[in-house]
Order: sequence, then C-alpha cells, then structure tokens
Amino acid sequence: MKFLGLRSITIKKFNHSGSSKQDDKKEYLNLLEQNFFAEKPSEKWVGDITYIYTKETGWTYLAIVMDLFDLKVVGWSYGLNMENDLVIDAFKKALVNRGLKQEGIFHSDCGSQYTSNDYEKLLSDLKIKHSYSKKGYPYDNASMESFNAILKKEEVNVNTYETFEEARLAIFEFIEGWYNNQRIHSTLGYITPNEKYNNYIANLAIA
Repeated sequence: MKFLGLRSITIKKFNHSGSSKQDDKKEYLNLLEQNFFAEKPSEKWVGDITYIYTKETGWTYLAIVMDLFDLKVVGWSYGLNMENDLVIDAFKKALVNRGLKQEGIFHSDCGSQYTSNDYEKLLSDLKIKHSYSKKGYPYDNASMESFNAILKKEEVNVNTYETFEEARLAIFEFIEGWYNNQRIHSTLGYITPNEKYNNYIANLAIA
C-alpha cells in the first residue's frame, strides 16, 4: 500500500454514553437465539440505532428495522436525538411498508429506547414478541450489525457530510436506491433484498 500510495480509512469508534433503563422485575429473553433465518416475510424483524456525524450538527442517529426474510430495510428514521420517538417512528414506518404478523418476533438490544414503556406498549398492543440481545454481545443481533458495517464502509466512512439534510439524503439514496434495490447478498443466493421478496410474491401467485 505504501508503494502504491494507498492509505486505509481509519475511523475512531464512537462510544455513546446512552443509558440502559431496565425493569429489574422483568426477564429480558432472547427469543431469536441467533436463528437469523425466516421462512416468510414479516416473521422476524431486527432493529438497532447507529450514529452518523455531520459538521453542522455533530452526532446524528439512524434507527433501522430489517426483515430477516430478505434482509430488507423495511423501516428507518433519522434524527438529531436518540429518543424513544426515533425507534418508534422507524417501527411504525416498517408496519406501513410491510407489517409484522401477530406473534412475530422483533429483536433489539436492551437500550433505553427499546425497553421504554412506550415501545414495549406498542409491541404488546400489536401482540408482537420482543426479543433482546444479551448486554454487550453483538452476535445476538449479527444481521443488524452486518448492515451497520455495510452502511459505514460503503457510505458513511467514505464521505463527509456538511449538513443534516445532506446526510439524510445520502442515507435515503443508500438504503432505498442501493442497499434494498441493487446490492446483492451471498446469504440470499446473490440476489438483492427486493428480488428475494418479489420472487416470493411471484411464487405465491403461481401456487
């Protein structure tokens, strides 16, 4: 690399000082148990929050909801604050775009946004089971961690965002234009998330 004049991109890891407010009387079960395979859409969703820096506003926050059936990002929300409303908005957008079946599983970490009364009530009212990663154990949500790594390596870490709006537009183009629609995945048989879903719908019509 030195001979060719190449340099690797090194990004300092950002450790957000967010709190984890948990109910000591509640048992936070891992219902997913690292089984990231789903036979049909809307059976298993995973979610997470990641951080994106802009010169205008400093750290900003992206909440993602992904369907494990086709690894498609079915809902996302981008904001200046990492509050309950951010993850709730992402989940409600996913409900509009696809919908999670009753008794389906939503998996997340035990961050305060996901263990808040508002979020737990939302899932309870919809009869959706909430599954939780063990604290400090990213392997329990490996599919979501993989998406975050792709987002950072292919978009965020190779660009500098001046403003919040510039970053929002870049995220929109990456998720809706590239990731869901054009980026192939080896775990899907080298097709895109949209192709995986469309093939499923086409097979239903034939059947």
